[in-house]
Amino acid sequence: MGKISPVSSKYIVHATIEIEGVVDRPDVIGAIFGQTEGLLGSELELRELQRSGRIGRIEVNVDTKTGKTRGSIIIPSSLDKAETSIVGAALEIIERIGPCNAKIIVTKIEDVRISKRTQVVSRAKELLKQMMENVMPDSQELSDEVAESVRVLEIQTYGKDRLPAGPGIDESDEILVVEGRADVLNLLKHGIKNSIAMNGTSVPETVKELSKKKEITAFVDGDRGGNLILKQLLSVADVDYVTRAPDGKEVEEITKKEIHKAVRGRISAEQAKLELGKDVEKLASVSNSIRKQSMATPQTSTRPSTPSGRPPFRRPEPPKPTAKKVSVEEKKKFSDMLENLVGTRGAHVLDDKLNILGKVPITELETTIKSLSGGVYAIVFDGSIERNLVKTAEISNVKFLVGMDSKVKPQETKVSLLTVNDL
Repeated sequence: MGKISPVSSKYIVHATIEIEGVVDRPDVIGAIFGQTEGLLGSELELRELQRSGRIGRIEVNVDTKTGKTRGSIIIPSSLDKAETSIVGAALEIIERIGPCNAKIIVTKIEDVRISKRTQVVSRAKELLKQMMENVMPDSQELSDEVAESVRVLEIQTYGKDRLPAGPGIDESDEILVVEGRADVLNLLKHGIKNSIAMNGTSVPETVKELSKKKEITAFVDGDRGGNLILKQLLSVADVDYVTRAPDGKEVEEITKKEIHKAVRGRISAEQAKLELGKDVEKLASVSNSIRKQSMATPQTSTRPSTPSGRPPFRRPEPPKPTAKKVSVEEKKKFSDMLENLVGTRGAHVLDDKLNILGKVPITELETTIKSLSGGVYAIVFDGSIERNLVKTAEISNVKFLVGMDSKVKPQETKVSLLTVNDL
């Protein structure tokens, strides 16, 4: 007989066998070939299929205990799905092997290609992760989509508040506390795995508990919102160090070099409290100085005189627009809303009952005001009051604009402009 060509398996038939007696492996193989002979026709004859290499070597493993034989049968196949299923079903017609009753059950038909694909995908994930961790020069050329998927796999939720955090929170003795999930993702991208996000302006219980057990560094944005969150954090948690992103930047957008520079330049919590106190005092001092200077300036007439000694005739100036005064209740409502919006870059649109009509990003604020034909009483948002926004608010008859700060003077518009300092 010529040498049988090796089979290229696509499927593997798995079956179990139970025999009421003691038999050997050759008896089982002989029964398989003998009792299926002529059953499936000449094209599916097992001996011919094996000789042509379409059926591989039939493996039989049996074990005898207490007078009974049990084992397994494995048949590799390069036939198609239907033919392989027929061969598997033919095994179950075998009811006797030698003098003993037998029962064969096909448990499954395995698709070898699916197993290989699963193995390829699993190994590819391991290789990609190794490539990202080694920070090879070529890793910068990977697409943002692939890098993002790797980072998301590493982020986790921590504590009873389910805060976004890196995988190194429990192992590390030092922890960076940031504002949001995007900040944690940016730190993970650059290899920093011991960060946790507050997920808002209020300090969660999980962060308070961690501050009692570990060394905490508060890492906030380099804007006014970062200062407000820092004040809240310093007042309720046991913070050891404080650091900030560069002025005008957020932690989620800074580079690896800026992150390491900020962490190296961190200051103690006590020093940060002193600096925050000085900023408040300085702001109050400048405000008082401006107010005193405006009160002390004498009101002199600069109108030129005519030869007769009389001032020239001028048209009376139109009355300046008067802004609506804010009530105590409105001021409290605006203050609470503004505090909740810190760091969100969002805006609340209110009606005259101070009910929230909707919340929109500040980038879409002007478009939203124009699309709402009236009915907007006030707008509270996490941003600076710009001149274009004031003009749009005047056209839509908005009474109040409440923001972090203002680039427009209150006397230049009929809309009441309120900032953090006014509240």
